[in-house]
Amino acid sequence: MIAMSTRHILLGLLASGPSHGYDLKRRHDERFPQARPLAYGQVYTTLQRLVRDGLAEVDATESDGGPERTTYRATADGERELTQWAAEIAPPAPFVTNEIFAKVVVSILSGGDPDAYLRAQRAAHMGRMRELTQVKTAKGADLATVLSADYALNHLDADLRWMTTTAARLTTLTAEVDTA
Repeated sequence: MIAMSTRHILLGLLASGPSHGYDLKRRHDERFPQARPLAYGQVYTTLQRLVRDGLAEVDATESDGGPERTTYRATADGERELTQWAAEIAPPAPFVTNEIFAKVVVSILSGGDPDAYLRAQRAAHMGRMRELTQVKTAKGADLATVLSADYALNHLDADLRWMTTTAARLTTLTAEVDTA
């Protein structure tokens, strides 16, 4: 199984034609508005690895009186890998690692206040949900932004539902953790 990585995203962006690193970074940040913006260094390092691995190649190097610009394009091997990656079903995580749950248990173990922690975490989630709702309802928000915000909102909503359920079961959880 091939995991999601910057290399696949860049290969996907190269699928529409040759591009230079600056343009790939800009297009990534436009196409994936809720994702962490790519650093230029990450783009160029990934491009070098794609070339090394035979998945991309230098298309041209130009200098119009300014800094040299190298344009890259995907190779046939790169297109095949991209097609394979894009067709793979993203499997549900086999093990759920949840930092919030871990902090609740550690709070119980250390004599903290897990209920107060859950309330504070809930407030942080609600704040982020308000931010995302503003982003997706802003005038001129494109569909990629709306869909990305919807994805994040649904995950935050699931976390909130889990926190509500866990808060209702804290007495039982505390008894189990204390006796284990």
